Amino acid sequence: MNFSTFLAPRPLDAHPPMPVCPLEEKLFDHGLRRPAIVRAVLTDIFHGRLRAGQRLVTESLAARFGVSHTPIREALIELSGIGVVDLLPNRGALVRRVTARNVRDVCQVRQMLECEAARGAARRVERAHVETLAADIRALAAMRPNPEAVERARRLDDRLHDLVRESCGNMFLSEELSRLQTLFRTFRDVTWDLELARHDYHRIAVEAAEHLAICAALSVGDAQQAARAMTRHIRSGLTYWTQVTANLTELPNDGAAPVARS
Repeated sequence: MNFSTFLAPRPLDAHPPMPVCPLEEKLFDHGLRRPAIVRAVLTDIFHGRLRAGQRLVTESLAARFGVSHTPIREALIELSGIGVVDLLPNRGALVRRVTARNVRDVCQVRQMLECEAARGAARRVERAHVETLAADIRALAAMRPNPEAVERARRLDDRLHDLVRESCGNMFLSEELSRLQTLFRTFRDVTWDLELARHDYHRIAVEAAEHLAICAALSVGDAQQAARAMTRHIRSGLTYWTQVTANLTELPNDGAAPVARS
């Protein structure tokens, strides 16, 4: 999987249906069907619940999520466009193998796009929005590390990257970042899930410091410093993700999810 894999979409079925969970039902009740399906399938792939080469059955997915085939097909097309599913004539959708190299490739693309967005945002962002966000990040850093702090950290990470994207001043750059953000955030969330299982919360403080450095550059309009701070943040995230996911075992033959080595 290379740079072009993630930037160019490609033009769907013997996996047993998975149960619909209340969270999934809630998401689909609010008009977020396709993005929620994409995120759920990505999470299953990264956790090993869906294996490389496995076919994705539209009927099973539709039953799982309680939707028609249309949003399922739309979600599979999006998953194909970001490089984790192959759509093959007369064979349907097949899960692709995701490797550490794939994650590095994604982060390389993300670094190029988000650093350019940070430069643009430094010149255009509303300073009051940056200050409010920075205050919330400082409040997070002062919290006792626990699962609630992790959820807050995820929301603040979303807010920061959304603020940069929406303030960059380049519609096409903003749209490309928006198209890929589900992939970025699913990487992040799967990694957090693994760390939560180990009760490891050290990343909260590290990420808060990185976010505050970006905010500091944005608040004074320093485009180059904003890009440098964003580069450090993304590279740090890549190091963190690869260290955590490197401890996963190979998927066993019975299809169970992978487990972390101690």
